[in-house]
Amino acid sequence: MITGQHYIGGHWCGEPQSTNTSFNPAQNAALPWCFAEAGQAELHSLTEQASAAFALYRYVTASARADFLDTIAAELEQRKADIVGSMVLETALTAARAETELGRTCNQLRLFASELRQPAIDCNLPALPERQPLPRPALRLTKMPLGPVVVFAASNFPLAFSVAGGDTASALAAGCPVIVKAHNAHPATSELAAQAIAAAADKTAMPAGVFNLVHARQHAFSEALIRHPAIKAVAFTGSEQLGMHFQRLIWQRPEPIPFFAEMGSQNPLFVLPQYLAQHSDSFATALAQSVLNGCGQFCTRPALVFLPKAAQAVKAQLITLFSQAQAGAMLTAKIASHYRSGCLALQQTAGVSLLAQGQGEESGCYTRPRLFACSANTFMQQSVLQQEIFGPATVLIECTDVTQMQMLATILQGQLTATVYATEAELATASALVHELALHCGRLIYNQMPTGVEVCAVMQHGGPFPASTDSRYTAVGSQAVQRFLRPLCYQNFPSQSGDTA
Repeated sequence: MITGQHYIGGHWCGEPQSTNTSFNPAQNAALPWCFAEAGQAELHSLTEQASAAFALYRYVTASARADFLDTIAAELEQRKADIVGSMVLETALTAARAETELGRTCNQLRLFASELRQPAIDCNLPALPERQPLPRPALRLTKMPLGPVVVFAASNFPLAFSVAGGDTASALAAGCPVIVKAHNAHPATSELAAQAIAAAADKTAMPAGVFNLVHARQHAFSEALIRHPAIKAVAFTGSEQLGMHFQRLIWQRPEPIPFFAEMGSQNPLFVLPQYLAQHSDSFATALAQSVLNGCGQFCTRPALVFLPKAAQAVKAQLITLFSQAQAGAMLTAKIASHYRSGCLALQQTAGVSLLAQGQGEESGCYTRPRLFACSANTFMQQSVLQQEIFGPATVLIECTDVTQMQMLATILQGQLTATVYATEAELATASALVHELALHCGRLIYNQMPTGVEVCAVMQHGGPFPASTDSRYTAVGSQAVQRFLRPLCYQNFPSQSGDTA
């Protein structure tokens, strides 16, 4: 059952407002669920409860935290039917996509749980009192949780990057209480996930306030939450515009705090001539599927494709595939509007041509896929081509040779991914291009589309600005926990005294 309430300090609270409804993008119509709106009272309660929880949760053992995460996964799976049904209604994504994302979310939680159960790495140095010319004290390096973490749920991943997603899982694994700001595009799905976490917290006897969910449509509340001195870190997935606004607010705090933002990417893809000659048909199909999947609402969809001049067959295939594609419902009317205006700006840019667009009406949340093209010179001259258009669109950039591709790679902004399609022989001669791309991305891919992120210990989901605000960390995989920990060295203590990690 959807209550429409906040979850703060172990209790559901707040009065749902008739003006704060959930929305069905496929029907362009409001859903019957209504939700509360947070204000000053909720801000005070959230920060007070999370701070009180931190005083206890930081001492909870790694094994107990692992049990908590495993129980969250089990509770989510028990609610599968309700969660999948709600997500389909609120996002217009398919049930198969919702089930897949729920599975990934549970796997993430269990990954962090398994990591917590691994033996701790020994980071001790014994004392050397007889060392000359100076003795060495005993030294022991540990990791400390930062404190209460605010997580902003993502629009395009209502489960894996939202209430019970990787940011929440990694913060809880680190020993940090979490305050999740539910996304306005899927508040019912957010509440159902929060109900699972709340049940898990009760079953594993976690401190009240270790997890909190708040609904707030007014930006002022999010800004106040970020500014509050009790908050010690923020995780965000969304647009560069909003992400940088939050970053500026954090810089203005008396005590700046870590801000881990993933703000989108163009995910450039470079295709070399010999590979294209051998795999023209399969490449065109794979590219179209990658761009159009989920109405293009993946942060890793390839939006810039650098092709050799002799690529007319691939262009023709892509024109056919994009022309046949039907208009689809995006997550929100706002996202759809931004997509359409971005495509219009691109179409009106000198040197850029619209090669194809899909079929169907465009209104409300519905948009048509689009395929654009330009020359290498146009790409160098028109900065608009480096601005992300979130949705089912991509740009083909025609290049004379691999040397020109390498030159264009030097002007790329920071990216989550960069991809090279080449034969093994071509790859051996394109090392300069590969080395240049390594400077601009967090994940470098060979002969695979960038959509899809493996959740594991060696994944890097992040990249140089503006893909993320701190390219040293990942938002996906077990290493994501490092965002919410800080080193602490104990000097001259007995072997276990003072260690709270």
